[in-house]
Amino acid sequence: MGQLFYGTSTEAVVIPDRLLSHLKVVTTTKLRRSESFTLTWTHVDGTPGRSTLWLQPAIPLRFVFDSAEPESLDAATLRNMADMANSSAGLIVDLTAEIPTASASAPRVAPARTATSSRPRSLSVAA
Repeated sequence: MGQLFYGTSTEAVVIPDRLLSHLKVVTTTKLRRSESFTLTWTHVDGTPGRSTLWLQPAIPLRFVFDSAEPESLDAATLRNMADMANSSAGLIVDLTAEIPTASASAPRVAPARTATSSRPRSLSVAA
């Protein structure tokens, strides 16, 4: 399990390494373009409710991974996440989602798209 640290908080959001790897690519792409967005997830630690972060370039952000090896990225999941991040609802992730591993013929890393789709849904299963 990886950790996402945001702002000056010493409390981390615990996120599986595979999901955090995809989240890192989408987040850094948007922030590099000075594009702010929201990230929302439902609590899975027994605490009721959900949390939302407003991600913007001026606020410190740190990704910490359990694994020293980088994850292979799934292009379809990256596109889905980028589309959601570009929507007015923001990026909504399911911390328990299983992201498929990239096939040998699929590109290892795909750039995030900037086009928006119609009403994006939560990332509960990979597209």
